[in-house]
Amino acid sequence: MSARRFLTALAATALTVLALPVDASAALPKHQLTGYWQNFVNGAKPLRVSDVPNDYDVVALAFAEADPTRPGAVTFGVDPELAGKLGGYTDADLKADIAAKKARGTTFVLSVGGEKGNVDLSNDANVANFVDSVGKILTDYGINGLDIDLEHGFNVPNTAKAIRQLRDRVGDGFVLTMAPQTLDVQPGGSYLELIDSVKDVLTVVHTQYYNSGTMNGCDGKVYSQGSVDFITAQACGLLGKLRPDQVSLGLPATPSAAGSGYVEPAVVNAALDCLTSGANCGQYKPDTGHPELSGVMTWSINWDVTDGGSFSGPVRKHLNELP
Repeated sequence: MSARRFLTALAATALTVLALPVDASAALPKHQLTGYWQNFVNGAKPLRVSDVPNDYDVVALAFAEADPTRPGAVTFGVDPELAGKLGGYTDADLKADIAAKKARGTTFVLSVGGEKGNVDLSNDANVANFVDSVGKILTDYGINGLDIDLEHGFNVPNTAKAIRQLRDRVGDGFVLTMAPQTLDVQPGGSYLELIDSVKDVLTVVHTQYYNSGTMNGCDGKVYSQGSVDFITAQACGLLGKLRPDQVSLGLPATPSAAGSGYVEPAVVNAALDCLTSGANCGQYKPDTGHPELSGVMTWSINWDVTDGGSFSGPVRKHLNELP
């Protein structure tokens, strides 16, 4: 081969590699355990990503922050207070930890929103800023996709537009998760409209079945949080709109992790049994089992580790036992 042909072939190969999505080979296990890694300090144990237990298949990095200089854009990096608590933890350390976990099969998503966060996607310019900033963060940190955890209202059409543009930019390996509050997936809820708009590219929805009070079940009855029925009688609503593998159950890891709605892991496991096979149900029993149900999400990994893995241990074991 001549030098010119060699260089041409090399350049073509490089362009092909650069055109690959963030991680097109990423594939989630049939039943996943998802957890949020806290990029901030509260009462839970501060963690490096390298400290995340291997029980977790998906790690949501919480959270991206709104960029005060560019409406719609977000920023991400190790929180300075967290870095101090860990005796020094840099962005380079975080990137290396993500890469090492990915090599073991862990999937990462960048979470936007949370209890205090928000992003302004009220116009096309802001959407462009969001897509550009998130796309660069995903590439820079080696993150697989995006988690939508917007809890203070959002522009549904523009959020859907941003998701599709970001998915086109990343490619087939793009992972999209959502963490709606229970009210937001009740009839008329904003997340139902968003889900309808992007369900063809949606990986999984893990509704937060906590901090909710009472809610209507899809059987027309009212259920109080903290029970098997509260989880199963609401999950059936999404199971009527999405494939079972797109539906997951979100619960707090410990009583301290949420204001209300904590249930023992045994209750979580009973809800999994009820929805997948019709066993161990409470008052509500689904018409049919959904053995392809995605799995469980918890807030948060930090609270779980603080309590010695009291949530992830038994829930992971049970997920492994599901058909």
